[in-house]
Amino acid sequence: MRWILPSFLLLAGADALLRPDGVGRAPALGWNSWNAYNCEIDADKILTAANEVVNLGLKSLGYEYINIDDCWSVKSGRDPTTQRIIPDPDKFPDGISGVADQVHALGLKLGIYSSAGTTTCAGYPASLGYENIDAEAFAEWGVDYLKYDNCGVPTNLTDEYTYCVPDSTDGSFFPNGTCVNLTDAAPAGYNWATSTTAKRYKRMRNALESVNRTILYSLCDWGQADVNDWGNATGNSWRMSGDITPYWSRIAEIANENSFLMNYANYYGYPDPDMLEVGNGNLTLAENRAHFALWAAMKAPLIIGTPLDTIDTSHLTILSNTYLLTFHQDPAVGRPAYPYKWGYNADWTFDPVHPAEYWSGPSPALNGTLVVMLNTQDTTQTRTAYWKEIPELEDAYAAGSRGFRVRDAWSGNDLGCVRNKYGVRLGAHDVAVLVVGGSC
Repeated sequence: MRWILPSFLLLAGADALLRPDGVGRAPALGWNSWNAYNCEIDADKILTAANEVVNLGLKSLGYEYINIDDCWSVKSGRDPTTQRIIPDPDKFPDGISGVADQVHALGLKLGIYSSAGTTTCAGYPASLGYENIDAEAFAEWGVDYLKYDNCGVPTNLTDEYTYCVPDSTDGSFFPNGTCVNLTDAAPAGYNWATSTTAKRYKRMRNALESVNRTILYSLCDWGQADVNDWGNATGNSWRMSGDITPYWSRIAEIANENSFLMNYANYYGYPDPDMLEVGNGNLTLAENRAHFALWAAMKAPLIIGTPLDTIDTSHLTILSNTYLLTFHQDPAVGRPAYPYKWGYNADWTFDPVHPAEYWSGPSPALNGTLVVMLNTQDTTQTRTAYWKEIPELEDAYAAGSRGFRVRDAWSGNDLGCVRNKYGVRLGAHDVAVLVVGGSC
C-alpha cells in the first residue's frame, strides 16, 4: 500500500527557513541539560557533557550541540544599563562566552535557552520585547543554537482561539495544546500564521537573522497555534507536543501524535517530539530502543538528555546506532520514514497507547530502505514486514522480485536474501529495525 496523507495534512506550510552553511538542514544532534539536571546546572556539568560527547565517540557520530537549558541566568532581572540577561556568576563564573570558548575548542557547538514570554518556565528573565538585545548577546557570546520556550506569555498575547486537529479515521477531533473541545476552536480557514503565538516566535526569528552569527532556531511552542502550518518558515525545528517524560505511555502518546505530521518534515524544517529520555527513569531496555528508533525514523532532533559521565553502556549503544543515525542524517533524502501500516489498529487510527507499528523510508546513504516494526502491546508479539506492503519495495515486488538483502540494524548481522517477508518475535514495547537492500 502507498502511504498517502489525508487531504487536510497535504497542505504543507510555507517554504523552510534556509540558513547559511547548511545549519539546520538535517535534524540537530546533541545534548541538553534539562532532562539530566533540571535547574541544577553549572559550567562544570555543561563542560563535562561536552567532553563526554567527545570521549564516548558521540562527536564522531555527528552529535555536536551542547545545550544549556533553563536557569542559567540571574533570576532577579536584567542588567539595568545594557538590558541584557545576566549569566549567573556562581554557575557560570566565566560567563556563557567562557563556556562557549571551551565547547568550541572541542569542535562542538553551544546552545542556550529562552522563552517567548516575560519569564522562562522556571521564572527567569525571558526574551519577549528584548529579542534584538538577546539575539545580539547570544551571537556575541558564541551561541550556536537557541531553544525558545512558550512560558511567561502575557494574557494580552495569548491567542483568541485554541487549536484542534481532525482525526481522519472518523471525522472527530483529538486535543492539541489546550484545546479540549470545539467551542474554542478557530473557524474554518483561520490563518494561524497571523496568530499572536506565530508573531511572538517570528520576532525572535527576525532578530536571529539580523545578527552576524548563524544560530539554529528551535521553536518550543508545545504544538499550539497550528505550528505545523508556519513553523518551517520560522525555525529549523518546532515542538509539536507538550513535554516528554521518561515513561513509555508518554513516549507512545507523542509518537502517535507526531506520526500524523510526517509530511511536514524535510530539510531545514522538522517536527520536534521533544528531547530524548534514553537512559532516564525506569524505561526498559526495549523501551529505550523503541524510543530512539522512532525518533530517528521520524527524523526528530536527537537531543540526548541523560548524564553522560554515568551513562550505561547499553544506553550508549542505542544512542550510537550507526544505521539509524545514517538514515537520520542522510544527505540525499530529507523526508523521514512514514507509517505504511498501523498494525495493532486500522490505518489512520489515532491511539495514544498504540501508535503506528510499521514504518519505512528510503535512504541512499544506507543503500536501501529503513524498515521499523514496533510492538506497542504489553506482551510478546510477532511483527512481520511483508515486502509487497512496503512502499519503497512494492514496484520491485510487482515486477517479480521476491527476495531482498536484509540487515538487522541492532546487531549489524547480515540476514542474507530474505524472500517475501521477515517476521520477528518482539517483547513488550520493543522494536525491530531492518535495512532492506536490493533484490536478490
